[in-house]
Amino acid sequence: MLIRHLKLNGVNGSLATLSGVDNAANEEIVKLHLTDGTERTGRVVQINGDEVSVQVFEGTRGISMANTETVFTGKPMEVALSPEILGRVFDGLGRPIDGLGEVFPEEVRDVNGAPINPVSREYPRNYIHTGISSIDALATLIRGQKLPIFSGSGMKHNELAVQIVRQASTADGSDFAVVFAAMGVKNDVAQYFRSSFEEANVMRRVVMLLNLANDPIVERIMTPRVALTIAEYLAFTRHMHILVILTDMTSYAEALREFSGSKGEIPGRKGFPGYLYSDLASLYERAGMIKGVEGSVTQIPILTMPNDDITHPIPDLTGYITEGQIVLNRDLDYKGVYPPVDVLPSLSRLMKDGIGKGFTREDHADLSNQLLASYAKVQDAKALASVIGEEELSADDKLLMEFGRAFESRFLNQSFTENRSMDQTLDLGWELLSMLPRRMLDRVDDETLDKHYKGRAEATA
Repeated sequence: MLIRHLKLNGVNGSLATLSGVDNAANEEIVKLHLTDGTERTGRVVQINGDEVSVQVFEGTRGISMANTETVFTGKPMEVALSPEILGRVFDGLGRPIDGLGEVFPEEVRDVNGAPINPVSREYPRNYIHTGISSIDALATLIRGQKLPIFSGSGMKHNELAVQIVRQASTADGSDFAVVFAAMGVKNDVAQYFRSSFEEANVMRRVVMLLNLANDPIVERIMTPRVALTIAEYLAFTRHMHILVILTDMTSYAEALREFSGSKGEIPGRKGFPGYLYSDLASLYERAGMIKGVEGSVTQIPILTMPNDDITHPIPDLTGYITEGQIVLNRDLDYKGVYPPVDVLPSLSRLMKDGIGKGFTREDHADLSNQLLASYAKVQDAKALASVIGEEELSADDKLLMEFGRAFESRFLNQSFTENRSMDQTLDLGWELLSMLPRRMLDRVDDETLDKHYKGRAEATA
């Protein structure tokens, strides 16, 4: 039985307040019928005795305390799911906006979901190929992992996200699809995403959700939940390997801060709510694999660090929850390196168990360790050169500087359309390491060096 209330008690921002409400449930969907014949949707966000606060998705403009009939539906927010959602474009609440009509659901599912029970989790194995050397070789994306990209305002994270969608695939050719959720983006950016996928002919394996900057913040808060519900259906019901890209989580967190302020909650660090950690965890922990179930949900949340500050609450808390990070570097961006991945602070904590023999190549781990160690020494040589000048460096340091320039220009830097195979990436890594004397490669055993090192004989003295 639907419960109807003829008047509101108050309106504050996007919140409408009612009193005398019995048996309301948190996250329950509410329909608001205005006297002008229009209808708006809201959800219960706060219950205090018989007083209920409802967040209105479309905003409260035009709503007064006397012109609204409120109906409690008794249901949470749900999204229609069926195989036909692949190739479709939806708004942030999962409603079709591509002009192809409504989805005929195979099932309807609550978008709030739940993190995967740790007992039923399967340890992530195998990798997702992105075609981007800096990721594939040095911070490999593993199926079922959550691996965020930390970027900065104005950097090329949108281009990187598009390239990953265009090129990502599973190595064994199993069913693979992408759920792409954009939050708080401008119209031109949304059109860029959409047209890029269509031009690359990958839209058939993409489910796209677009929440625009002028859309209500409550829609932005629900967008990642809708995206993850779609991903869980495709992964664990349709048995596909799903990559979820969420951009930009900073827009999401700022919407959460605004919403928290409108409820009068006590703010935490930099005004964000004290529950930001648990809220982000409730999203990120929906990635993974389930024992006995074919399929996986892999997450790449993308966030822009305010003022490039990696200690800001959003990247800071994200780093605690996720299994590594990919960090974009503004200095590399200024040099014209694309993608400007800073490989030294970047890491993938699950990489060791998803690469090597049977997955990528048996020399992958050794090569990765040696590339990172050598590039770290390049930074020391650069610091010394900034003091005494490059001409005064030792012969070994000059070789390191030469290696560093080649590493940035040939390994890190690659065309937006260049899709490198894993073998191409690893072979290029050995080619660059062969610029250094064999005695400087101290992270690789002799047997592996005998097989892959291509340096000149005199360089081994």
